[in-house]
Amino acid sequence: MDLPQETQLDLYRRMFAVRRFEQKAMELYSQSRIHGTVHAAIGQEATGVGVIAALAPADYVTSTHRGHGHALAKGTKMEAMFAELFGRETGACKGRGGSMHIADVSVGMLGANGIVAGSTPLAVGAALSGRLRGTNNVVACFFGDAGSNQGAFHEAVNMAAIWKLPVLFVCENNQYGVSTRIYDVISVPDIAERAKAYGIPGLTLDGQDVEAVYATALAMAERGRRGEGPCIIECKTYRYEGHNYGDPQVYRAQEEVEAWKRRDPVALYRAKLAERGLAEAVAGVELEVEAALQAAIAWAEQQPVPDPLTVTHFVYVGDDLHPDLSGRRQVFVPEEV
Repeated sequence: MDLPQETQLDLYRRMFAVRRFEQKAMELYSQSRIHGTVHAAIGQEATGVGVIAALAPADYVTSTHRGHGHALAKGTKMEAMFAELFGRETGACKGRGGSMHIADVSVGMLGANGIVAGSTPLAVGAALSGRLRGTNNVVACFFGDAGSNQGAFHEAVNMAAIWKLPVLFVCENNQYGVSTRIYDVISVPDIAERAKAYGIPGLTLDGQDVEAVYATALAMAERGRRGEGPCIIECKTYRYEGHNYGDPQVYRAQEEVEAWKRRDPVALYRAKLAERGLAEAVAGVELEVEAALQAAIAWAEQQPVPDPLTVTHFVYVGDDLHPDLSGRRQVFVPEEV
């Protein structure tokens, strides 16, 4: 498909921003400036960006434990993302969620999720909510290859198919569930083949080609808006880093990693745009992203940490309206705090 230059540069801007955010997050974690853990999706940028760029602003996203890129692509501010990773009060989830649980309802990002396939029933609920409210929002539901073996996934796809809900079930097939190669634990060559069991479309794509992903997601989203139901989109991609920071990666050969890096989605798209005469514009985009990245980190690291007395706040709906919960729940605070 022929895309306007503005769309091409927007796709590249989102992919480059996601790549640089995660590279920086890994670096900050290695310096003990970020706590918890970090699950990077470096190498998978074309999948998330391609799908999310095809959505309308009012549409929703449900994500996985590798959700940084999905949140950024949907519109969560980089400052709020870094503040969340630093555990600061001004983070996307007020410092309570951290890397694996970033949510931003204001832009339709319903949350990263530490539960394998946990995104799938949430997506069906969000789509059903849209149906009942008359908005018919499309929901892009991201899950990993291993998530396709979970019962929740099959239950969710079945329910969405029965009710013809507008859900794009997007499998980011990065070849491994932690350290298990996916083709050792499935009986079909393509996860998208499982769509046949539910009478819905199943499409397998090159997950390194952002324009192919974008075009397919755009068509499937419009199909969903017409009331024709869900689909499964399998994007074959790869994560360059381990399952999480510190993973020794003894389960795969370095030659395999290097082979996939030769099809790096960011580099491939940069080269394609250069061939189209957009090299100078691409360089400008990269400078803008780098400046925004450094500014976001500097701002976020100076933000206040949450008051320990508010540890139980924002757990239940309405907690933000009732900050003094001392009469309802007891909070233990050590004397040294």
